[in-house]
Amino acid sequence: MSEHICIVGGGVVGAMAAYHLSADGNDVTIVERDRFAAACSHGNCGIICPSHLLPLAQPGAVREALRSMLRPNAPFAIKPRASKAMLQWFWRFLRSCNERDMLRTAEELLSLLTHSRELYGRLLADEGIECEWTERGLLMVYDHRKGFDGFAPTAAMLRERFGMAAERLDEGALLALEPALKPGVAGAWHFVGDAHLRPDLLLAALRERLVARGVRIVEGAAAAGITAEGRRARALRIEGQPDVEADQFVVAMGAWTPFIERDLGLHVPIQPGKGYSITSSTPERAPRHPIIFEESHVAVTPMGGAFRIGSTMEFVGYDASIPRRRLDLLTDAARAHLDCRIEDDAVRETWFGWRPMVWDGKPLIGRAPALDNGWLAAGHGMLGLSMAPGTGQLVADLVAGREPAVPAAAFAPERFLSRRRRAAARAAVTTG
Repeated sequence: MSEHICIVGGGVVGAMAAYHLSADGNDVTIVERDRFAAACSHGNCGIICPSHLLPLAQPGAVREALRSMLRPNAPFAIKPRASKAMLQWFWRFLRSCNERDMLRTAEELLSLLTHSRELYGRLLADEGIECEWTERGLLMVYDHRKGFDGFAPTAAMLRERFGMAAERLDEGALLALEPALKPGVAGAWHFVGDAHLRPDLLLAALRERLVARGVRIVEGAAAAGITAEGRRARALRIEGQPDVEADQFVVAMGAWTPFIERDLGLHVPIQPGKGYSITSSTPERAPRHPIIFEESHVAVTPMGGAFRIGSTMEFVGYDASIPRRRLDLLTDAARAHLDCRIEDDAVRETWFGWRPMVWDGKPLIGRAPALDNGWLAAGHGMLGLSMAPGTGQLVADLVAGREPAVPAAAFAPERFLSRRRRAAARAAVTTG
């Protein structure tokens, strides 16, 4: 039976949920606080990377983060502030930095990432979407031999345990494959199964297909909360605008999700991880492959008529500034490694976005604990673009009550409840 479904959030995750829910015959409305696809879905580096299934919480991650913070203008930064939520987040992140939790999380993310990779092929073919989809893999470039050789055991584990093949390229082979790089690097690991695209073209085309299906997109409408009667959500409250009533609600607000957590029935463990990007005209001798410079954690992606440099991870709250020194970190890394001229006057756009970071490295996908007809699809960290198609289908499967295409239990929001509250939430859904 067709239902009216309100999706709160117009990024790539919300758009993919709308795509699959409307394909099921539902009447769908997307409500977005800004412009459709204007946040992290707009300025990211466009890399589809199932290879990045290992979470940030890894053995040695805290040591490396502290070491990075001691360097001026390091890619990783934390702004100390009196925030109980942030302190709790980092404490739980710290406790997750062990091999057992890392491997378990990677195993759980594997199905969502690989299924999403497969769905991209279907989506682009079925809908005739042109978004500069390119399958040249991803190069992880190392400046120093120690780091390059040190990744070998991880590369072997990713290949043998998860099927993520990476080709080892010493300097000569690397420069032959990617002549845009300057000599002097130690080498690279080439994850051949990854791909890249232009996110703005993808979302523009997806918007056209959604509108053609009858999906309504409401922009400039900031969610203030969800009104419910008992365990049934009735309407989305919007700041300064009329409520939006619906039969089902899907919250895909990314880093903004904690702002309505009280109505969802759990503390949403998302912290905004701020990142930046610079988009410029394509320089001569631009790289043909997306590249991550491992020592600086800066990524570059060729995008047809554009060239994007991005990265950094700042835990600075909802700070909306774009400091020049953070942009300089990006261009300095690109200029240090690439044999091409990156001119300041070629810059088309400078951008920042808040990635929705969850301490255990997994998104929240599933029923909201307080609501029988409310769902969460948030917390995809740096992999929102890579996980979005699978997330959209998983949401549609859960709403329809059918067997999900990927295992859903690992992503259930109720994992962040106490055992007592988890049991109570399950009992309420069953009796409801």
